[in-house]
Amino acid sequence: MWNPIHKIQTGWHSVVGELKKCTWPTIPELRESTVVVVVTVLILTTWVTVADLVCGHVVRFLTK
Repeated sequence: MWNPIHKIQTGWHSVVGELKKCTWPTIPELRESTVVVVVTVLILTTWVTVADLVCGHVVRFLTK
């Protein structure tokens, strides 16, 4: 008979085993990666905002 509890326990032990093999970043590495992500998001947000404003002005100019 199929035992769901046994399947869950087996899966959980497998996940824990794999996570123990992982190398976790140090605090300085984590901070550096976070800064890179935040700066990238800000740059992309600025780019999309400017492109949207320019395209909006072009469309308004062409449809007048």
